[in-house]
Amino acid sequence: MLSLSAILLQSGDDISSFDELKEAIQTFAVETGELFFQVDIEPPNYGDRPDDWHEQLNLAFESAR
Repeated sequence: MLSLSAILLQSGDDISSFDELKEAIQTFAVETGELFFQVDIEPPNYGDRPDDWHEQLNLAFESAR
């Protein structure tokens, strides 16, 4: 299972926007081949983070599979 916390631990310093976070999720999903994604923590409050961030992160993961 791919988790948001693992992505942020590995790549958090390289991510500076919500769009970059969605791209990172998609990259990790493809590279790891994981079937499930867990939003186990709240992402940083990037300036472009939308109110429906949880749904958008799940959609980013699903679209990469």
